[in-house]
Amino acid sequence: MNADDLRAVQAPLKQLYRDQPDAARVPARAEGSLDPNDIAIVVDAWHGKTTAGLHKAGGGSGALACSADMLLEALVGCAGVTLRAVATAMGVTIRGGKVIAEGVWDARGTLGVDRSAPVGLTDITLRFDVDCDADRPKLERMIQTTERYCVILQTLKTPPKVTMEIA
Repeated sequence: MNADDLRAVQAPLKQLYRDQPDAARVPARAEGSLDPNDIAIVVDAWHGKTTAGLHKAGGGSGALACSADMLLEALVGCAGVTLRAVATAMGVTIRGGKVIAEGVWDARGTLGVDRSAPVGLTDITLRFDVDCDADRPKLERMIQTTERYCVILQTLKTPPKVTMEIA
């Protein structure tokens, strides 16, 4: 897809969203089934099922998916697609490369060993190793634009209100 193709696909959507702002509100949903025999949940992923369980640092075997890794995978996926769209719109050819997300979590927090230890990922780094025909200033603009429009990155940077309910 080139910049003209992308604009042609997105133009009617942009007009629709200008005319009908509520049409731009896209629902997102995830669901999983609790495993009755293990400390695990089977998540209905986009293209199959993924079983998430305890990380080795929390007492798991390491054989099941780690939810923290899954979060970082969502970040990589969103940032990569956003970067490709931005590059396409800017007329930049990407020959290859990688998007890498890394973070750290403190097992003391999640296991209740130390109440002052944080629960959750901290210090997430999103690294772009891009082989493209853009010079450094243009690449930096691409990354800044990616940061601005990446849904998952912006969700992490500006957390939404999260509510808990019992069905």
